[in-house]
Amino acid sequence: MAKATANKSDVQAVDALAQSYRDLKKEIGKVIIGQEEVVQTVIISMFSNGHSLLVGVPGLAKTLLVSTIAQVLDLDFKRVQFTPDLMPSDITGSEILDEDRHFRFNKGPLFANIVLADEINRTPPKTQAALLEAMQERSVTVSGVRHKLPAPFFVLATQNPIEQEGTYPLPEAQLDRFMFNIPLDYPSYEEEIQVVKATTAIEKYSLNNIVTAEQILSYQALIRKIPIADNVLEYAVGLASKTRPGTKMATDKVNNYISWGAGPRASQYLVLGAKCHAAISGKYSPDIEDVQAIAKYVLRHRIVRNYKAEAEGITEENIIESLF
Repeated sequence: MAKATANKSDVQAVDALAQSYRDLKKEIGKVIIGQEEVVQTVIISMFSNGHSLLVGVPGLAKTLLVSTIAQVLDLDFKRVQFTPDLMPSDITGSEILDEDRHFRFNKGPLFANIVLADEINRTPPKTQAALLEAMQERSVTVSGVRHKLPAPFFVLATQNPIEQEGTYPLPEAQLDRFMFNIPLDYPSYEEEIQVVKATTAIEKYSLNNIVTAEQILSYQALIRKIPIADNVLEYAVGLASKTRPGTKMATDKVNNYISWGAGPRASQYLVLGAKCHAAISGKYSPDIEDVQAIAKYVLRHRIVRNYKAEAEGITEENIIESLF
């Protein structure tokens, strides 16, 4: 959206989006120490109307991060602890017989703007499927009746990568519903000192609401209006195409180490993510660097390594970086 050709109101809207992002980051920083890239990526997914999967060991403040974001966004927030005995009706809601002997739909925790699906891989596939249907359709069907979910609607799911006993790993087709796969790492020594200082003292922070639901919906529409140059679009689609072994664009590394590549949804998310990354950076149109900035989050969970890659210690990140 070069200023010369862009509609003046669109330019102002992109400037407002960038300012909202800076305000959000500053407010979230009152509670969340470090994890700047994680915060940025979660906000990009929300402004792009996508869902995110946060992967990290226990104790890295995944739940605190999501509840803090919900507070500063002035959105309705629900947390669901996924367990092996959780049933689909526990999250979607169910029909109950009221005192007048009429069936009434009792809404489940999915009826919120932000849903934290804690440890999504701890619940059986049937319940995972109910959540993933809600993510895709933005509605749930109970007793043959379709109930629309509130807008905006985001699912931020968490997964513990180390404790696999008693878990039901998400199949690749279901992982594809998440726009981003965001790994959380341990804080640095300096950050951990700040965390411990802040969490073992009496001081409490009051958070301000920065962005309303209406503003988020307008930002989501704005992201789609941002123009993208043909060469950047082709680069994004080419990046996804290169991950598919046995195709003409596949690299030698992909043919050697990948058994399955990213589908067309990856190309869509690469473009949307790049547009949003450009907007929060104060640019009016994305370039190749914006695509590269979010590529690992989009592609990481959409490529399946083969046994050779695992045996040789070749990670998804190694493969994605080789595509640049």
